[in-house]
Amino acid sequence: MFSSSHPYKKQRYSVLKQQCIESKKLFEDPEFPTTNESVFYKKPPPGIVEWKRPKEICDDPHLFVEGISSHDLNQGTLGNCWFVAACSCLALRPRFWQKVIPDWKEQEWDPKHPENYAGIFHFQFWIFGEWIDVVIDDRLPTINGQLIYCHSKARNEFWSALLEKAYAKLSGCYESLDGGNTADAVVDFTGAVTESIDLVAGKYASEISEQLKLFEDLLKVHEREGLISCSIKATSSLEMEARMSCGLVKGHAYSVTGVRKVRLGHGLMTFFRAEKIFMIRMRNPWGKTEWNGTWSDSSKEWEKVGSSEREAMGITVEDDGEFWMSFDDWCKYFTDVDVCRIINTSLLSIHKTWHEAIFKGSWAKNADPLLNRSGGCMNHRETFLQNPQYVFDISKSEDEVLISLQQRDMKMHRRIGQGENFTIGFVIFKVELNRKYRMHKIITQQVVATSTYINARTVFMRKNLPQGRYIIIPTTFTSGILGDFMLRIYTDVDSGCSELVLDKPNVKCWSSFLGYPQLVTQIHIHNAEGLQNQDSSGGADPYLIIYCERKKIQSTIQNNTREPVFETQAIFYRKNPRKPITVQIWNSNAIQDQFLGQVVLTASLKDPSQPQKLQLCKAGRQMAEEMPGKINLRVITTKELTDV
Repeated sequence: MFSSSHPYKKQRYSVLKQQCIESKKLFEDPEFPTTNESVFYKKPPPGIVEWKRPKEICDDPHLFVEGISSHDLNQGTLGNCWFVAACSCLALRPRFWQKVIPDWKEQEWDPKHPENYAGIFHFQFWIFGEWIDVVIDDRLPTINGQLIYCHSKARNEFWSALLEKAYAKLSGCYESLDGGNTADAVVDFTGAVTESIDLVAGKYASEISEQLKLFEDLLKVHEREGLISCSIKATSSLEMEARMSCGLVKGHAYSVTGVRKVRLGHGLMTFFRAEKIFMIRMRNPWGKTEWNGTWSDSSKEWEKVGSSEREAMGITVEDDGEFWMSFDDWCKYFTDVDVCRIINTSLLSIHKTWHEAIFKGSWAKNADPLLNRSGGCMNHRETFLQNPQYVFDISKSEDEVLISLQQRDMKMHRRIGQGENFTIGFVIFKVELNRKYRMHKIITQQVVATSTYINARTVFMRKNLPQGRYIIIPTTFTSGILGDFMLRIYTDVDSGCSELVLDKPNVKCWSSFLGYPQLVTQIHIHNAEGLQNQDSSGGADPYLIIYCERKKIQSTIQNNTREPVFETQAIFYRKNPRKPITVQIWNSNAIQDQFLGQVVLTASLKDPSQPQKLQLCKAGRQMAEEMPGKINLRVITTKELTDV
């Protein structure tokens, strides 16, 4: 998932550093100057800001002091607990922080070679699908000689303050980081796929079966290097960062630093007793203020846990902001959790491998309805299908699909009164098995899923879909909104996902010889009933074959039924309208498939478009003779090729 990075603002770290060393001058970043505009655009800081280099703050500065840890970070006066919580999560995963902080050994202060220090650092962020390398100088905003924003617990450790400065540069200024989402920052650190879970709506506090499933899911995410954060919703601005009697803080982001099944008991008894308690560990970005209920640092409950187990869990009686809770208490008190999954796309893995399809697109306006791509959600019936459309196939009998729709981060535009997220979401349709042109009308296509529409940077969905072809339509809630998006789709088997860009078949140079479609016909076969017995148990394993002008579409097999529900759709662009469409039903057999009957459809412009129930007949010269069973279907034919 890691690829080469692109320099932000065309600033190349190695080139700039070499220039500074040769000129014997410390780097000063012209793209993010040490001015008030780089600090704030609306809120003034709580004092006079002085920009100081680490050497002016302490005598022995380091990037890291005794390594990197989630305990390093403390939040400053900026309301960016979400970013600090994300940094705490990042510190847990060497694979990711070493990507975000590249060349970290080379960037460290070297007291043996002070001449190599140039006052320049660089960090990498995964922004909208690609890694961006951001260069900064080492001048940090202080008041009275103290760092005013994110800082490490050790006064001479600077990785967190420098990382925050690089992120602030990307966002336009420090104040643009005031108020945000931990999951968004984690995605920018890792390229993960984020899922937001509403613990209240999911009734995880009361539904024990759902609570257990959630715990197992979070445990798996944590063990596979995923990153998790959580919060308690504040119902008003007065509740933001308000401390509750239990020690937890509302409207405040916590990083999850541990998920564990804890053995109860002492000595050998722990190996013979099956009793375990599900627990979760969190860290408050303030570096203090902890949960004071059951299983808090000094709680008597820890007497139930053996010393070796407590040591493995890193239990300390210290107000350092990190604490354990039982999972059921966590579900009762917390309201929201952001789960950032590291999706495994490597073929060389013992874990499940996902196939990824990734697309970047835009919601764009055009006066021509066929070219417009900003149609809004399904509330806007006339324009909804004018949004971008992406087709994909589920080839297994059923497959779990992960879908992430992300809009471009606009924090950098906050200073000019813009930069807020659009309300976005997506709709999934089950469509014709052979659909390869854009949908223009919703006729028989089925809506199988609609995401939440929310003004978040990312909307995520997990959905089990049966075999078939699908179209996903990403939209803004309101029509006419312009913006960029990134769509990621993950399936167990390659879905062949692609964007639908054509409205109808192209006219080619040989069309005058081979012909061009005169009509388009959409057929939707719902079900059949009363089919002929085919085996000793009185059942059958029927499937459909639809023929039209040398093209054939075959449905999946419906096992052991004489009343199959097919819900199969097909679409045909017909060059010879006089040739009928034939629908046959066959019984699947290990030796030889048996013919169960057919219907022949003229599918002309005069035919009814309402649902029809038709008698099955024999084929060939005996097609006038009836066979047991009937088929229910709907056929729609039009000469306007962009009408379906």
